[in-house]
This record gives sequence, structure tokens and C-alpha cells, in this order.
Amino acid sequence: MYLKQNKVGNRVHLLIAHGYRDKETKKVRTKTIKSLGYLDELKKQYIDPIAHFKAVVAEMNRKVTEEKPPASISFDRSERLVPEQDNRKNIGYTALSKIYHGLNLHTFFNTRSYGWNTEYNTNSILRLLIFSRILAPASKKRTYEQRGMYFEKMDFSLLDIYRCLTKVSALKHDITLHLHKQILEQFGRSDELVYYDVTNYYFEIDEQDDMRRKGVSKEHRPDPIIQMGLLTDSSGIPITYGLFPGNTNDCETYVPLFKEIRKNFNLGRTIVVADKGMNTGNNIASACQRTPSCRNTNGGF
Repeated sequence: MYLKQNKVGNRVHLLIAHGYRDKETKKVRTKTIKSLGYLDELKKQYIDPIAHFKAVVAEMNRKVTEEKPPASISFDRSERLVPEQDNRKNIGYTALSKIYHGLNLHTFFNTRSYGWNTEYNTNSILRLLIFSRILAPASKKRTYEQRGMYFEKMDFSLLDIYRCLTKVSALKHDITLHLHKQILEQFGRSDELVYYDVTNYYFEIDEQDDMRRKGVSKEHRPDPIIQMGLLTDSSGIPITYGLFPGNTNDCETYVPLFKEIRKNFNLGRTIVVADKGMNTGNNIASACQRTPSCRNTNGGF
């Protein structure tokens, strides 16, 4: 209940009203509990009619609350949710959504996909993939099947996700550069010390292609792989990455990737920490071309 003030001509009429939601129409409606009269007439009885009746309404609400019987909930601890009937929602992803919007990724994807003439929303697909990769890593198909756990509008198909990834992959450089600038502007980023390492991913395919080649697998598998070099700052936050054919030696990924970041990411004087396998003569020489006074240290250069 609350004190409602209705203007009638040049006068104000006071009444105590109760707001509720109609169960059928789902619309908010108002019910008059008590008509109090016009404000100018009530001032003859009360110094401050509005303050007086607000206190009256507060007391009425207090009594209604006290008169309500306590509610109790009971459940069987041995009972389990049936997967087909499980309609639980994830609320924790709202923290990730705040970071996502704070980095202006929604603006980036909406702007870049404006001229693609697609029926799906690129930003919606990327939100699902990013949030799920952090909260419940799975295949693209499984991620799509679990999309109901989020409070999001996801009117796209699994095929739309695959089509979207093909287009977004072409924006790899623009995405990493956008994130680098956003982190610099909003949080600051130290580039005096960077870390670099290489890993690889295998593919269960019968034939090799230009990228998926047989090489030295980190998991000791015979399948074709792709090499990925990852560069992070001193806080462990990725700066950028590079993909290379699976038969590329780890140490051969260093020079191409660092040429790219020196050109586009405007890093200052940096100390690169890498393992022994990365410290080849060519890589050390490449680092010294930019920093003549460089010296080789234990595990890095």
C-alpha cells in the first residue's frame, strides 16, 4: 500500500492505494483502499497531511506483514533433479557480461557484422560461446544445446554458429588489437616483461591439409596438429596469439609472431621469458636487432 496523490483541477486528492499484478493480464493495477479527501481541507486538521498519512500507510503495511503466516519449505535430500525437467538458470554469468560490455566487445561485434547481411546476431552468438567457454567448456554442439541455462535471447541455430565462426575468424587481428587497446586504456598493461610459449591441438582427421599437419604432439598423439604460440603480459593476460602448421618447430614460431606485435601492438622495451627450446641463435639475434644491449639469461633473452 502507498499514499497516492491525484490532481483534480487545481486541487490534490489523497487516497490510500494498493498496487498488485493482475494474474490473467499480467499488468499492474491499482485498487483504492481508502479515500482521504482533498489536501487543502486536510491541512485544517493536520499540520502536514502528506507526512501524517505516509506514516499511517507505513503502519498499515507493518500490520499486514505481521499478520502473514510464516512460510515453510520442505524437500527430500535424496531426491535428484531429472535432466529433462531441469530448467535451472545461471545467474553468475552476469559478472562476465559486465566485463564483456566493459571491454566494448558488444559494440565491436555489432559494428563489424553490420554489413554481413546475416539472419543471426553475431554478438549473441559470441556471448554464448565466450560465457560457456569459461563456465562450462564443451563442443560447439554441446554449448548450443545448453544455451537455455542463460537469460539471453538466442534465436539462432547450430549452423548459424558455424557460419558465424567462419566470418569472425577473419577478424582475429582486429579483435586482439581491440582488446589490447581496451585493457591499456581501462586497466593499464605492463609490457616490460612478456611470456611466450607454444602448444598444439590435434585433429581426428584422415588426411592432412595446409595447416593441420603431423608434427611433435604435446600429447604424443599420431594425429595431425596445429601449433599455437601464445604471448601474455606479466599478469598472465594474453596479448595475442599465432597459428602455425603442425610440422613447424616451436622455435620457428617466435620471429614471425614478434614481428607482428612489434608492428601493430606498439610494445616498448620488453624482456622475453622463454624455455631453452626457444632460445635458438636466430631468435636471440632477432631480439638483439631491436635491443643491441640484450644479453642471454637463464631461460630467457
